[in-house]
Amino acid sequence: MPNPPEVPPQQPSSAAAEPVPAAVLFTQLYEELRRMARREVRINGANDHMSTGTLVHEAWLDISQRQSLEFEERGRFLAYASRTMRGLVIDRIRARQAQKRGGGLDITALDTQSAEQLLQPEALPGLSEAMDEMAALEPELARVVDLKFFCGFTLAEIAVMHEVSERTVQRQWEKARLFLHHALAEG
Repeated sequence: MPNPPEVPPQQPSSAAAEPVPAAVLFTQLYEELRRMARREVRINGANDHMSTGTLVHEAWLDISQRQSLEFEERGRFLAYASRTMRGLVIDRIRARQAQKRGGGLDITALDTQSAEQLLQPEALPGLSEAMDEMAALEPELARVVDLKFFCGFTLAEIAVMHEVSERTVQRQWEKARLFLHHALAEG
């Protein structure tokens, strides 16, 4: 089972929101989580026979193991759930490609002009490492990538969630893409 992702540090909000337990948010946002999982399965899980329901519920099992996990915003929970789903998909891909199963992880140079190319199963382990590195250096960029790339939110929706302008989110997205491009080119 993958290590649970760290909860990103809370940003002060203009309106003091009351923390909501993860279990409540899971119930309230179940359909949104299924939409995110459908996207992950469609892009990454077709050859793996992983269903949308399986991914959502495995992610919930992973999330629920953390005691007293609460979120002040819906977007933070969705980003956390997205990272958890991404970790599960990547772990499954790594297991499938393990040497003992005859796979061989052979990452070649990628053209990162299209974000969809990065979602090829062979590229996800490298992308995950690059995302972890970005999260350590620039947590805000990593959150934008999680919401845009893995959750499927638009830049406008992310701007509303983060209470910033859409142009700010667009700059963060461009900076994150450049960071990932360099990280993947070096790896």
